[in-house]
Amino acid sequence: MKNNALLLKTLLLSTSQINIYKHTDDQKKRKRIVSGFIGATVIYIMIMFYSVSMCIGYGQNGLIDSMPVMCALTVSLLAFVLALFRTNGYLFNFKEYDMLMSLPFEARTVAGCKFLYMYIKSLPWFISVSFAMLAGYAHFAKPEFIAALLWIILTFLLPIVPMLIAAFIGFLIARISSGFRKTNIIQTVLTIVFALFCFSLRYIIDGLFRNDKVDETLETAAKMTDNAAKYYLPAGWFSDAVTKLSVTDLLLLVCVSAALFAAVFLVVGRSYRNINSALKSHAAAKRYRMSDQKKKSVVNAIAFKEFKRMTGSTTYMVNAAMGDILAVLIGVVTLIIGFDKIVAIVTNNAPFDAAILQPAIPFIIYFFIGMMATTAASPSLEGKNYWIVQSLPIEKKTIYQGKMLFNMYLTVPFMLFATLCLCISAKVPAVNAVLYLVLGVVLCAFSTAWGCVCGVRHMRLDWENEVEVIKQGSAVTVYLLPNMFVVMGLCALTVFLGTKLDHKIITLAFILIAGVLAAISYRRVMKLSR
Repeated sequence: MKNNALLLKTLLLSTSQINIYKHTDDQKKRKRIVSGFIGATVIYIMIMFYSVSMCIGYGQNGLIDSMPVMCALTVSLLAFVLALFRTNGYLFNFKEYDMLMSLPFEARTVAGCKFLYMYIKSLPWFISVSFAMLAGYAHFAKPEFIAALLWIILTFLLPIVPMLIAAFIGFLIARISSGFRKTNIIQTVLTIVFALFCFSLRYIIDGLFRNDKVDETLETAAKMTDNAAKYYLPAGWFSDAVTKLSVTDLLLLVCVSAALFAAVFLVVGRSYRNINSALKSHAAAKRYRMSDQKKKSVVNAIAFKEFKRMTGSTTYMVNAAMGDILAVLIGVVTLIIGFDKIVAIVTNNAPFDAAILQPAIPFIIYFFIGMMATTAASPSLEGKNYWIVQSLPIEKKTIYQGKMLFNMYLTVPFMLFATLCLCISAKVPAVNAVLYLVLGVVLCAFSTAWGCVCGVRHMRLDWENEVEVIKQGSAVTVYLLPNMFVVMGLCALTVFLGTKLDHKIITLAFILIAGVLAAISYRRVMKLSR
């Protein structure tokens, strides 16, 4: 534990945003850190709001006694999911692996340190949920001071067991995947399936509230959480320690967490070096044969390099492809169920003609396709290899053209397929359908060029984990938020204009506007590449 503490302290100091803010003179970096803190604070406030709202619902329905178990299960599930999807980046295949493994520490010590680092980085999520639920629980149940104090202390212990379970599953996935050429395939599939489940869960919950089943749902949820505590013992230990002040359950939670930590990293430590080595390098296939090399243009070669980079990273692949997958699913579902029925479900059977929504079809699909432009993250993803890119006998503009070409290769086919499905389902006239397809391609071009502008202007190369660039980077945020809100506004605007003007005129106007914006963004990229 002494070695773990030493490594953990060094790692936290070297990556602490507060520490960087204190000592850096780079104003752009300071502004990025401040904006990151503001964004994180807003997210945590939203989480706390939802947690308190849940407590109010339970309290008003006389189910507040189930809240400690609900809190334990919520924190545990959140800890499990975060750890499962972060294990690949924090425990395995991380950037400073070579440096850490060269130090005089055992492999299990390094692995344990990285786990604790991941735990500390995730703590704000757990604290936001647990402390907010404590406030709601205290308002209705009026617990003793010692019970509230135990709740606060055990909040820091509660996530350890599910995180260790998730880390061990991640270890098994990495161990199995290290034998494949595409090492991230298993985790990528699991992540996509989970993300799709989360999207569908939103509509299930919405349906329950629309049908006035709130009270019934809460009662069912309370029964389910009480039963779950019988099978997931840490949740029951947390609940009994808080509500019954049980010393036995308190000690069980502490001892099991410590013992499981030691056991997991004793097993992980034995294969830690082998797994990381396998993830960082791959042997050639046994049946490899020499053949004529295909000649490609430099731009296409860079685009292919971006494809390899995306397929080599679970986080990158999921974030880059999720919008495209959702667009295709929406197209297929609409083709099967019918455009009119989908509109009726979304609008709760509002009395209006679904045909007026036809001009918005390209923007509806683009809302998903444009969620993430690979060009917003790819310049920063060069990271420590950026000097290699700088030393190549290739102009910067050619590199950025290759990155933009890859994003077009990725988004345009999905855009065309999903738009065509909606056009067929909505029985759009042939000329209008062609115009919608053209507008979709132009929107992809704008997304690509605008994402590249954001990626180059807000490039960050000093990241410790690729999640910081792909999910939390300033470039992605600057690209995503304005783009998302503008598209929502354009959907409403096209529907309004569709009641006043011919749909062909509206589409041609937006093709022109989007084309001009794409050209301006492209020229801006070329200027930034000088």
